[in-house]
Amino acid sequence: MLSGRRILLVIGGGVAAYKALDLIRRLKERGAAVRCVMTAGAQEFVTPLSAAALSQEKVFTDLFSLTDEADIGHIRLSRESDLVVVAPATADLMAKAASGLANDLASNILLATDKPVLMAPAMNPRMWAHPATRRNLATLAADGVLFVGPNAGSMAERGESGVGRMAEPLEIVAAVEAALAGGAKPPAPSVAWRDVIYQGAEAALAGGAKPPAPSVAWRDVIYQGAGPAPPPAPGRLPPQGPLAGMRVLVTSGPTHEPIDPVRYIANRSSGRQGHAIAAAAAQAGARVTLVSGPVNLPDPPGVRVVKVETAREMLQAVEAALPADAAVFTAAVADWRVAGAAGEKIKKTADGAPPALALVENPDILAAVSQMASGRPKLVVGFAAETEKVLEHAKAKLARKGCDWIVANDVSPESGVMGGERNTVHLVTAEGVEDWPTMNKDEVARRLVARIADALARAGAGA
Repeated sequence: MLSGRRILLVIGGGVAAYKALDLIRRLKERGAAVRCVMTAGAQEFVTPLSAAALSQEKVFTDLFSLTDEADIGHIRLSRESDLVVVAPATADLMAKAASGLANDLASNILLATDKPVLMAPAMNPRMWAHPATRRNLATLAADGVLFVGPNAGSMAERGESGVGRMAEPLEIVAAVEAALAGGAKPPAPSVAWRDVIYQGAEAALAGGAKPPAPSVAWRDVIYQGAGPAPPPAPGRLPPQGPLAGMRVLVTSGPTHEPIDPVRYIANRSSGRQGHAIAAAAAQAGARVTLVSGPVNLPDPPGVRVVKVETAREMLQAVEAALPADAAVFTAAVADWRVAGAAGEKIKKTADGAPPALALVENPDILAAVSQMASGRPKLVVGFAAETEKVLEHAKAKLARKGCDWIVANDVSPESGVMGGERNTVHLVTAEGVEDWPTMNKDEVARRLVARIADALARAGAGA
């Protein structure tokens, strides 16, 4: 998708600058040409030599360079690109851009560019929560700047945590792809931005006192240029993001099919991937219902969770959650159950013979929803966990089930996917196969949700 596209990467002066090096590599992997501009602060964390080696381009640092400014270099750099990406976008850089200041090369470029700008903020949570930063954020959004992140997590400062971590490189790549999908910068009013959410937002919007800085909980901000953000109604903040107004159904985890009151048939699914997808869809503005089998995971924030045990219970919960705009079936549903579960614990016999267990097939939830005559979601996504012939089996499953996409992965014991933190998946569609690089499961979730949002937007535009 990025083949031949020209990205100008402005690296701001924060500890997250180290992530910019990985971002360069990820953009190059996808065929983009990357030029880098580094602020003086950025050079305190990473070197221009590192950025030059990865980008295979000269790195620009000085506004008053005798060679670069001979032909008004900051103007040329600002316009010889398809997209300007600022990562990390520090509080200082955001303030300069919002105020129209231009006292170094980076701020000159941001003021002179006529191309879309995508910022990935990164700063201490208290800086992110400060009213000045919120004003700058609103100003930049109104000016047409696009944003990705920041995310929640621990900070570089000891003991600090909250929202302020720069989005991960692959998340930024997905935002770059989305920003370039339309090919042109949206007009200034055409920006959808998620407002801030405090703990106790109802009281705050009703005129109550703002909670102290440590008590501020900001949700992730996702800007995708999709129409003006209306003012929030009194006492309530509207959902924003690329999936705002959409309903998304996700299944997750294993099912447990009872043999007797003590034993059951199950599999090794941890539910991490499904829960991550539900969380990412909620962060993108969707109203999410997560139907989860038994897992040892906290409920994702902002998600309606329905907990079930068996495949039949999961099917009933899925049917009750419809209609939905998109449905993602991540759950590893047991294919079979015991025809008649025993009411008491099955005891060993004197001769040691194993009990005769008659198995029957469980309902096929993915096929049932994919093949609905009416009320089918616009986009149905299944998962194929395979131990061999991954793509061959996934393509067959896509045709057999009637879904739109299959996300296939290798779950053989040596892969470490079941119960692990990382995943290597392939997106199988009617158009072909996309091989995604190995990512942690949160990154897989964000990338899949970005693809879902793009597909639904395209479907809506064609309707």
